[in-house]
Amino acid sequence: MHAHHRESVAFTVLVTVAVALGAAAVLLLLAFSGAPSITLLATALAALPVGPVLAAYLWLDRYEPEPKRLLALGLLWGACVATVAALVVQGLGGFVVGVTSNASLAIVAPITEEASKGLFLLLLLWWRRAEVDGILDGIVYAGMVGIGFAFTENILYLAAAYDGMDGMGPGGIAGVTSTFVLRCLFSPFAHPLFTAFIGVGVGIAVTSRSTAVRIGAPVLGYGAAVLAHGLWNASTIFGLGSFLAVYLVLMAPAFVGMVGLALWARGSERQMLAVALEDAARRGLIPATDIGWVVDLRARRIARRHARTVGGPDAQRAMEEYQQAAVELGYLHHRLLRGTAPRDWQARGQSFLHSIQESRPRFSFPGQVVPQQ
Repeated sequence: MHAHHRESVAFTVLVTVAVALGAAAVLLLLAFSGAPSITLLATALAALPVGPVLAAYLWLDRYEPEPKRLLALGLLWGACVATVAALVVQGLGGFVVGVTSNASLAIVAPITEEASKGLFLLLLLWWRRAEVDGILDGIVYAGMVGIGFAFTENILYLAAAYDGMDGMGPGGIAGVTSTFVLRCLFSPFAHPLFTAFIGVGVGIAVTSRSTAVRIGAPVLGYGAAVLAHGLWNASTIFGLGSFLAVYLVLMAPAFVGMVGLALWARGSERQMLAVALEDAARRGLIPATDIGWVVDLRARRIARRHARTVGGPDAQRAMEEYQQAAVELGYLHHRLLRGTAPRDWQARGQSFLHSIQESRPRFSFPGQVVPQQ
């Protein structure tokens, strides 16, 4: 068994077991959080922002899609493991140290919650490093964890708001409505944004040859996540005015900046992939005439549609397999040229080349002669 396969299995087993235990704990927590009808209402309301926020992150991930299983594990980690771990640590810390509710909200919660969410990214960095190719991948995985965390936390807050236990009003429908507007409509990107700082740090770490940067970037990212989270939580302590001030002066610009960074990273990947594949073509790894059909998203769609029209569903699947393998090969080749390739780059490269050689004869690109079977 190759080392990368053992690491992949270890990662999957550890995360799956943690998610199963966390899910059981979340179900118990929800069972004791209020009447079943209120919990169902809170769950339905908490689910409303998940779709649009998730769609935004999947759109960012279109250029070099991450494995769906890993994205799902990130969501589940946030929803089950990170939420429960943060609650347990906060509870034990409050019991042992004895902090005020305001200190817990502004200091303890950001430290513990960002640590519990960021742990998934560190596990990726440790055992599935090859899956993270740069800043955009880090932001996407951080987004998955943040979305899952916000979903479960919103359920708990909405249930508490109905019971009048969140300190924001008398409870009932009015309490649920105000909490829904604040958390689900006004700030659905909050948790993904905080954890995105860690994702940026992890993305920088995997593209650097410097040991200091590889260690320091995730640490600085965690510090930035805690700071942003702490400022956000602290703003709610001092009333609506301070909340709006932090929202407009700090959080909105930070969100716009992170979106800009993600879009820049997404755009720069095309140029990076083109350069890497051109070098790969000079080495005889792929035909140079295929590069244009791989580096452009619109061209990829046209190629898949052409393959299906000419060769049917089997040719379309072969085209999809080829595009995925060629893109992965390009990213791996880029990291190899930079000197930041994963330890198992040879085995991964051979796997991608095998997929390319298997699928390429089964389709043609537009304007090319149909291969004879």
